[in-house]
Amino acid sequence: QVQLVESGGGLVQAGGSLRLSCAAPGIWFSFAAMRWFRQAPGKQRELVAFITSGGNTNYPDSMEGRFAISRDNAKNTVYLQMNSLKPEDTAVYYCNAQYGSNNYWGQGTQVTVSS
Repeated sequence: QVQLVESGGGLVQAGGSLRLSCAAPGIWFSFAAMRWFRQAPGKQRELVAFITSGGNTNYPDSMEGRFAISRDNAKNTVYLQMNSLKPEDTAVYYCNAQYGSNNYWGQGTQVTVSS
């Protein structure tokens, strides 16, 4: 069972920044599409950012250009840079890897933005 490992969450004031990391074991990483999702209490899990194996990125309009996803294939790691954070960004953030028909998830990392 492949387990992704997220880190970098924490408590930050509104307007601040955080960078999340997701480490993915395995030589398949460079071939995988990677996504960040988040889930706030009482809400559905939503897509935050997407990056292809080739490094192309895509974001929902709702992210308003404040988030940036990147990857370092040499380190088997994907990142999520989050700027201008708002209290409504408070959620558990999950990393997802899609490789062929396989989908892998991390355990999530809590991000809390105080007003």
